[in-house]
Amino acid sequence: MAAACQMKRLLFLLGILQLLAVTAAVYKQWIPNTNFETSSNWDKGRVPCARDIVHFEKDKVVSVFVRSPHALTDMYLPLSGEFVLAAGAAFTAFDGSWDPGCDSGGTVRFADAEHHAWFDPTLWQDVLPSGELKAAGPIFSVDEERVPCHYDDVVFRPETSFRVNTDSSQPVIHLRSISVMGQELNTPSSWAGYLGGPSALLQFHGNGTLQVTGTGCPDKSGCACGNTLDGPRICAALLRASGRQCPEPACQSPLQPLGHCCRVCGATINLDFTADFDLQKYQDKLVQELLSQPKYAGVQMAISKVHKAQTFLGIVSRSTTPLIQIVLIDDRAGGQAGTAAEQLAADIMESIAQHGETLGISSGKMEVATGSTVSGQVGSHPVSSITVGTVMGLLFSLLLLGGILFLFRKGKLRLPALRQPWHRLEDPVSPAPASDKGFDNPMFSVEPPDADLGKETPKDLQVFYLNPLYDASETET
Repeated sequence: MAAACQMKRLLFLLGILQLLAVTAAVYKQWIPNTNFETSSNWDKGRVPCARDIVHFEKDKVVSVFVRSPHALTDMYLPLSGEFVLAAGAAFTAFDGSWDPGCDSGGTVRFADAEHHAWFDPTLWQDVLPSGELKAAGPIFSVDEERVPCHYDDVVFRPETSFRVNTDSSQPVIHLRSISVMGQELNTPSSWAGYLGGPSALLQFHGNGTLQVTGTGCPDKSGCACGNTLDGPRICAALLRASGRQCPEPACQSPLQPLGHCCRVCGATINLDFTADFDLQKYQDKLVQELLSQPKYAGVQMAISKVHKAQTFLGIVSRSTTPLIQIVLIDDRAGGQAGTAAEQLAADIMESIAQHGETLGISSGKMEVATGSTVSGQVGSHPVSSITVGTVMGLLFSLLLLGGILFLFRKGKLRLPALRQPWHRLEDPVSPAPASDKGFDNPMFSVEPPDADLGKETPKDLQVFYLNPLYDASETET
């Protein structure tokens, strides 16, 4: 029994090592094809036989690879298209002889390939550099990264034809290389030469232009995928394939990872990093030291660099900040959903607390959502508590001053100390003595003869004038 367990663990570790050997280069292979011999390309679900009449829609553009010879009763061709014939492939007219697989003939129509979209994650699969399908393992990709990223290698299988809609929210779709018909095109000039040939216009259509750069990610801390602008397009295609709605998670307040279409149960960790951080080495470390443990056999991890929108006081700005996102999910169900991922996240956070500075990690924040807990920040390891305290103090001070200014302008807050100078300006002028003759006429003002208009008039200066309607002698009688 113990020997069997050791053997299983050895096989698991061998699979992990094989995975680590190829993670430096990411190869994504296009799944659909427009081959003549593919049954799903025909409306009858079978390849046409000798008594059939083959019908291609005349207004549809198509490239069709033909692997073997075929005898047909008749065939209607499109106005624009091509047949790519393998060695020995050909079409001949049916001579009326008996065909054991074709007792009764009919019209067989070629299926429409126009709807096959580049940004549909269900139409891509990860492969090894040799072209073999990559075995399932503990590493997965968020949905935006299931479509070829800017530094990925794209593979169209040899001896296959295809047609891809490249409609995109970005004018240029960058790639490291593209392999077509067994030929790898990994320089801008080689790709430009292929685009000038007759087949490219039949294979690629849409407003997005594919551009081969020939360069991989130049940053050891990783590079963002670059598909954020097409995120809504990716999610629309994914939900269309899965019934137009996300599955209901088994946890309360599930998490929404960046670049992922649906919410998940489990844990996410966001890492701030320094110039010493190496994404590939850190992924290898997590796989070898933690994910390879038997208790985490049902846990999957996605790790990549993403750009998160910056916020201040709840306001989202246009600027973004790069961070390393780790998404952990598991195969637990019900109340146990996400619990294994939560434990792994706790182990990762403990490792960051002990070795983060050596690994080039300045801080980490963890959020969890399991079948028995509500999502929330449950752990954070900043590189310096003093720095964080200072920043928080400054933010609180700015918030307090802003609140005081807001209340003051709204009239909700009175500040006597600030209003004191205004009261002084409003002090009334002392009235004239009762013994003075005359009275102040608000409609008439007289300046003293020698008054300097540029100087302020003293407060004790009295101004009088004679009223011709007033006779002092009348009052005496």
